[in-house]
Amino acid sequence: MPTTARSHPLRRRHALTTVAAASALALALTSCATEGDEGSTETEREAYRIGVVGENETHRLLAQLAEEELGHEVELVNFTDYNQPNPALSSGDLDANWFQHIAYLADYNVASGDDLTPVGPTEIVPLSLYSEEYDSVEDFQEGDEIAVPNDAVNQGRAINVLALAGLVELTGDSPQPQPRDVDEDASTVTVTPLSAEQTVNALQSVQGSVINNSFLNDAGIDPTSALFGDDPEDPAAFPFVNAFVVRDEDRDDEALAAIAALYHDERVLEIASELSEGTSVPADVDVEELRTALAEYEAAIGDGA
Repeated sequence: MPTTARSHPLRRRHALTTVAAASALALALTSCATEGDEGSTETEREAYRIGVVGENETHRLLAQLAEEELGHEVELVNFTDYNQPNPALSSGDLDANWFQHIAYLADYNVASGDDLTPVGPTEIVPLSLYSEEYDSVEDFQEGDEIAVPNDAVNQGRAINVLALAGLVELTGDSPQPQPRDVDEDASTVTVTPLSAEQTVNALQSVQGSVINNSFLNDAGIDPTSALFGDDPEDPAAFPFVNAFVVRDEDRDDEALAAIAALYHDERVLEIASELSEGTSVPADVDVEELRTALAEYEAAIGDGA
């Protein structure tokens, strides 16, 4: 598995990919008026509180660069449960969060009636199957149990991963299948939904577990030890682009956009690639593409409700 970030069809020339772009934006901000002055889209804050799940060196390096390169202090607020950062952002306890993909954000917005929005892209990370009992997908036996995250979006994605691996058969073609959509008689394994943070501990008691990357580092699990995962380079993976997310009122905040753009600084990308063992794919797409994808996904979920 490569240990450096790979190229990807999602990369676009117009994306902010280097700290030079972010620094240029920061210089432009110094010529803008502060909050309350005409023409300004930057809100003055003593520190920007950004929520993350499973804080790691990538988060810490970006926060360091935000202060050194942009002059913005970033306070990282770490969560162990990814159901928490969106309500914290909505309530004003955070200025942004950095943990979720577009599909998850769409599901949250529809369920809560909120209007959180992306302010900058980061990466696509595969969702993968791990096991402490088996070395390959072919080793799974009839009746084995596999744990999956229990939130609607990642549960559906995980079940689709198991279907792609040939471990379950589905009764329909829903983009977000649920355990009831698994044809148990035709499937090799059974599916057990658990809270996402518990999918790691479940490895001690089940034959396999589909685990979000957010929880791998703290558990000491090597991402390259996955038995199977979906393909982040597939165009169908676009809804799983991860992003910095803000309240809609801050969608044009230039400082938050500049902080988000630092993700594509080569120093940050190098650390992110090392932590994911080269499995993550930088997603350099325009933020308006993300917002369009978000709106389309929200509409699709709403129509199916």
